[in-house]
Amino acid sequence: MTLPLIAILRGVTPEDALPIANAVLDAGITQIEIPLNSPSPLVSIERLADALRSRALIGAGTVLTPAQVRDVHAAGGRLIVSPNCRPAVIEESRRLEMASWPGIVTPSEAFDALDAGATGLKLFPAVQVGIEGMKAVRAVLPAKTLLYAVGGIGEDNFQAWRAGGVDGAGLGSALYKPGQSAEQVGQQAQTLVRAWQAAGGEHGG
Repeated sequence: MTLPLIAILRGVTPEDALPIANAVLDAGITQIEIPLNSPSPLVSIERLADALRSRALIGAGTVLTPAQVRDVHAAGGRLIVSPNCRPAVIEESRRLEMASWPGIVTPSEAFDALDAGATGLKLFPAVQVGIEGMKAVRAVLPAKTLLYAVGGIGEDNFQAWRAGGVDGAGLGSALYKPGQSAEQVGQQAQTLVRAWQAAGGEHGG
């Protein structure tokens, strides 16, 4: 079963995207997002989708408009991650049969996202909400709702977040920073995966 982790490759270039993504995949992370504020993100997404479609769910982060959803879909991406909750973005993602992970902080945003058809919810920034704040939101969500924490979550606090009730995590700078080699990213990915599994995070949901 796929690990409930999303690799966030913010700032990756089209030239580095495939070797970095392969290193992440080798560690067991099969959901990969290229944020749209990266260099030539649609080129990277197209290259990854062409090469890895059968092995990974590839898509975009920092998706803010329905037009961007369509652009990602045209490039072969099937995963849409946003920092905010825009029902129109969620609805367009679902219309195109793409996975949709909008960013939420409040219960109002969470229920707006679920009403629009979100695949799961991205608690962002998790470090701002904190574990106790997350528990309060989690308590009112439908039981089957998938909740991933993004922003300030990593190997040092996986255990606490998992115990608090998150199903998965998005991994950004702890996994990848621009300029890092595929080998370095692979080592970081393996460390993060081992830490997640040690925290009882083998599977999500």
